[in-house]
Amino acid sequence: MTDTGADARAGSDVGPGSDVGPGSDVGPGSDVGDRPGAGAVAVAAGRPRRALTFSVAVGWLLLDVLTKLIAVAELVPGRPVDVVGGVVRFDLLRNPGSAFSLATGYTAVLSLVAVAVIVVVVRIASRLRSTVWALAFGLLLGGALGNLSDRVFRAPGPLRGHVVDFIALPHWPIFNVADTGITVSAVVIVVLSVVGRSYDGTRVR
Repeated sequence: MTDTGADARAGSDVGPGSDVGPGSDVGPGSDVGDRPGAGAVAVAAGRPRRALTFSVAVGWLLLDVLTKLIAVAELVPGRPVDVVGGVVRFDLLRNPGSAFSLATGYTAVLSLVAVAVIVVVVRIASRLRSTVWALAFGLLLGGALGNLSDRVFRAPGPLRGHVVDFIALPHWPIFNVADTGITVSAVVIVVLSVVGRSYDGTRVR
C-alpha cells in the first residue's frame, strides 16, 4: 500500500529550504501566525509619509510666523481686542516660558528641548507609515519650530528670546498657533498610542 502521507510530506513545500520558516511571511506578526495574545499584528505599511509630515510642518510654521508678525504689528500689550463676543480675544504677551506661560525661568533649557524634539521628529519621519501619525508629527514639528524661532531671533537674545502669544480664552493662559499645533499633536499621539496604532503602520495589541 502506498504511503500517501509520506508522499505528501516528501513532496510538499514545507520543510528545510521552503518558503515557510525563519524569515518567511508565516509566523509572529503575519496573518497566518496571528493568534490571540500575540504581541503585535502587522498591517499594510504603505508608503512613507515623510513628505506629508514636512509639508504640514512647513505650513504650520508659516501660519505661526505670519500670525505673530500681524499680532506684533497690530496689538498693544495690555490692550486686548475682542474677536468673538469676548469669548476669544487677541492680547499680546511676550512669554519667556513654554506653552501656556509655564517654566518662565528656563528659556534656554526650553530652547534645547525644542531642538531635541525637532531632531527626534526628523529622524522618525522616514519610518512613518501612518497618515494620522504623519499629521500629528507635522503639527508637532511645525509648532516646535515656530516657538524655537522666537527664542532664537527675538529679544533679549539667542535661545533666550520671548515667544509671542496673543490668543486669549476665558480661564486659559494666552497662547499662539504653535502652541495649538503642539497641543493637538500631543492629544493625537496619546490617543494613537492608547488604541495601539504605531507610527510605522503596525497595530500593537
